[in-house]
Amino acid sequence: MANQNMKTGIVLALVCLCILSVMPVISNSRPAGFSALSFAFYLSVWQVVFAAPPFVLELWSGRRGIFSVSLTPGQTGRSIGVALGTGVMFGLSTFLYVLGVEKAGAGNAAIAMQAYPMFAILWETLFLKRRKTPVELGFTMLLMAALYYLATGGSLRIEGISAWFLVSLGVPLLWSIAHVIIKEELGRMPISPLQVTFFRVVISAAFLAAALALAEPSGFASGVGDTGFQGFAMLMGMVYYLELVVWFYAVRQIDVSFASSITTPWPAFTMILAAVVLREEIALHQVVAFAVVALSIYGLTLTGLRKSSRLPA
Repeated sequence: MANQNMKTGIVLALVCLCILSVMPVISNSRPAGFSALSFAFYLSVWQVVFAAPPFVLELWSGRRGIFSVSLTPGQTGRSIGVALGTGVMFGLSTFLYVLGVEKAGAGNAAIAMQAYPMFAILWETLFLKRRKTPVELGFTMLLMAALYYLATGGSLRIEGISAWFLVSLGVPLLWSIAHVIIKEELGRMPISPLQVTFFRVVISAAFLAAALALAEPSGFASGVGDTGFQGFAMLMGMVYYLELVVWFYAVRQIDVSFASSITTPWPAFTMILAAVVLREEIALHQVVAFAVVALSIYGLTLTGLRKSSRLPA
């Protein structure tokens, strides 16, 4: 049974790898003339459309999850606060994802998003008081150096840092904060992956609707009637939703660190797809930066597995 769970988890993680690879290319393939904010909003609306039926069917089948327990007023308030706070973070990260991929380029943004382990280690150290070994800190420093090298376009000069690359770094920054919060909360509540995903996309869509209403009110009307734009928003919403659900189920079968190591190569595939589909050039500094980033993540993964006694020290 354990072996079957391992195989299932590996297959699901490989599916995530494929989805992650194509998402930046889909985002940058949308028709011109539509802002990143309007695209982020409409893809989030489509996420809600795709997330609602599984959410309802799960409740209908009797698997009530979070609705199966009686919560005290304090627990209810805490759960609502966590849902709203992380939902807003995910909504903002969706906007930064679309904007970063558009402005920094699909390849650069994809590599920037691999900074997730670095931020996760930071928050775990600061807030959860989980001490890191010198080896983990060394790989984290190597990861930071590779990202700095990429951010400067290979020049290593601080004045050459791309502002749009920094925008892309905002995505893993927000992901890491939200995931640390959610992970701690999930240990207290019997909530299912489908419920987590549904609440996340609903709150994200509401946040982006408010942002669009304030910043670009015309974005609602201009986007809703364009079939080409809506086609890409629907496709992006569908694959993004599938990635969220598949990832939740993958990490139920295998460790997060193992699943993350399987998905690590996705920026390489993104760069290749971007070169073929979007005609983006692949620069030598991108290849070098990705190689070092991948090495750092695999090093962090191996070190984490050794710490959990899954591999001999």
